[in-house]
Amino acid sequence: MERRSVLAAGVALGAGIFADPVAAWAALMPRLSAGDVAAGGRLFSAGAYARLDQVLPLLLAGAAQSIEQGPAGAARAAGVWVLASQLAVRQDRAEAAGAYASRAGAAARRSGDPVVLADAARAAATPLRRTGRTAEALHLLKEARLHLTAGSRPTAAELDAAGMAALTAASTAAQAHQPATAHDFTAQAEQSTARHPYTAGRPRELAAAQCALYRVGIHRHLGDLDTALAAARRLHRAQLPPPNDAPAPPPPGPSSTPAMRPASSPSCASSSSPPLWRPAGPRWAR
Repeated sequence: MERRSVLAAGVALGAGIFADPVAAWAALMPRLSAGDVAAGGRLFSAGAYARLDQVLPLLLAGAAQSIEQGPAGAARAAGVWVLASQLAVRQDRAEAAGAYASRAGAAARRSGDPVVLADAARAAATPLRRTGRTAEALHLLKEARLHLTAGSRPTAAELDAAGMAALTAASTAAQAHQPATAHDFTAQAEQSTARHPYTAGRPRELAAAQCALYRVGIHRHLGDLDTALAAARRLHRAQLPPPNDAPAPPPPGPSSTPAMRPASSPSCASSSSPPLWRPAGPRWAR
């Protein structure tokens, strides 16, 4: 509880008390909690990339231990490595993003949770696409969505994850100039939205506005700017989620994030090395 209270204080975004998180935690053994992962996710969603970069070494240390603590611990570790991969993408560090995504996939398979596996598949999609492996990325995302919707009554969390996997696949296909595939995946996401009506007070990623926002980007990537502009005009600012696809802005000075970056960032596998992702096999099923 002591470490969680320190973290809760550290990630209070508006309180200005996140000045030296590493010093605050230096004497504490990292034991990863779900609250730690959620706090890191809030930093990422708020665009507080420099702050997340500061605490990431401790989260990664906790993940290395957590993966040995059963399925729930593996799920927490996967969440940290997904965050690390997403942050590396914002920092334009493609090799690190791919290596973190690979670790997230391995931890997600150990968790046996299809929602966690879908999150890891989404994290893997960008580094796969950027290294010319779009087909592999689309296969992962399609497989993730199929397993999430295989049951007769998917849970709200599974429908949310399935829809977001489809949107990520649609964006991936659009950036690879595959219009039919992009539109097909977008339609699948919209179907998930229809099956997953909004409930007040319950956090979710998937919503009709999210689908509409992705459609803007998809039309833009496919070169249909008139349709993209028309779709953008129908969006309301209050409906839009925080931006998730732009690289992080450069640090304000030479002494900001580089000194806080983990000393040994993993290197991404080359084309002759094992793939970022291996088939999940029976662990996909609940």
